Amino acid sequence: MRRLVALVIVGLFALPAAAHAITLSTLKASWNKRERRMGSHAGAYAVDLGSGRVVYSRNANLRLAPASNEKLLTTASALIRLGPDTTLDTIVRPAPDAVLQPDGTLAGDLILVGAGDPSLNDVAMRDLVGQLRRAGIRRVTGAIVGDESLFDNRRGSYDSNFGYDSDLGGALGALTWGHGRFDSRGPAFYAASRLRYFLKLSKVRVTTKVSVSPAATIATPTLAIHHSPTIAELISITNHPSDNFYAETLLKLLGARAGTGGSTARGITAAQEVLKGLGVKARMVDGSGLSRVDRVAPSQIVRLLTALAGRREGADFRASLAAPGEWGTLQHRMTGTAARGRCRAKTGTLIGVSALSGYCIDPAGHTIVFSLLENGVCAVCAKKLEDQMVPMLARYEG
Repeated sequence: MRRLVALVIVGLFALPAAAHAITLSTLKASWNKRERRMGSHAGAYAVDLGSGRVVYSRNANLRLAPASNEKLLTTASALIRLGPDTTLDTIVRPAPDAVLQPDGTLAGDLILVGAGDPSLNDVAMRDLVGQLRRAGIRRVTGAIVGDESLFDNRRGSYDSNFGYDSDLGGALGALTWGHGRFDSRGPAFYAASRLRYFLKLSKVRVTTKVSVSPAATIATPTLAIHHSPTIAELISITNHPSDNFYAETLLKLLGARAGTGGSTARGITAAQEVLKGLGVKARMVDGSGLSRVDRVAPSQIVRLLTALAGRREGADFRASLAAPGEWGTLQHRMTGTAARGRCRAKTGTLIGVSALSGYCIDPAGHTIVFSLLENGVCAVCAKKLEDQMVPMLARYEG
């Protein structure tokens, strides 16, 4: 994965110069014309990373609702705090009083312990069951128990008063399967039931008992372990399609890994510590940007992107962003423009809100960092203007 990321970044910087370069004065005039159409509750900021020169600024310090540009704050914090190569390890272990008998019977409960992996799916379940069979498990006399104690049991985030929110695409939890699928007994019960299903499918004799309970503090041997994709890969899965479920899970994970608790509030505290270290100020109430209470200025997003560009995590972060004509939220945007192959960005959309922030490479090979935030607008109309503005950065001749 790291080699692939490196190739993506090298390819981004090795492109031939774009045709029809434009001057700074032309760019500013063109952006001004379009920014005025966005209204007074919109801001834009763009900086040449090489020279530090401000390419464009309008309402750069105006704090606005960022929509899914909020994910830039969440994923950057996760990447820095947790590390790009870190994996989340879902484990299966016996209950403290369970006994594995010589004939392969586990006399007692089998516990599936969640690690906050938002990507847990049937591939993971088959992996765990395969390991259990190799460990000699042929029968389980007790229950299959789901342990989701790493996080709190709030299924949504700020915008839904922490209750289930269909905009997340699933119920939040430390142990979820299939993008947070659930029934009346919760996502951890659903995940544990899925493990039971695959155990039965693999000819391991199991009872009908499934439950959810925190695992005992007494350590027991790990019978199976499934490693999630790396954090670098998880933030790419988050940012490319703008996945709300992944973003909110990563935020809770930040709190859990900080040792303060796997909640949205604790995750925000952990994220704010990272952002403070980067010199970035923002009001966060969630990890996905679904709430209109989130606030950040275009200048602060540019500061975040600038700080990431100078860190070892920068290549992974940039590769997590969508690109015109490629898989993700920019697949059908700016495809026939100079931005294709030269820009990567994070989109943001709510009713009345649009955002686009990221990186572009100009004809001289310099990196331009930019942020466009618009509130109180026709979001579709604003995106049309964004799609005219950003390609100019790829043609800018500084």
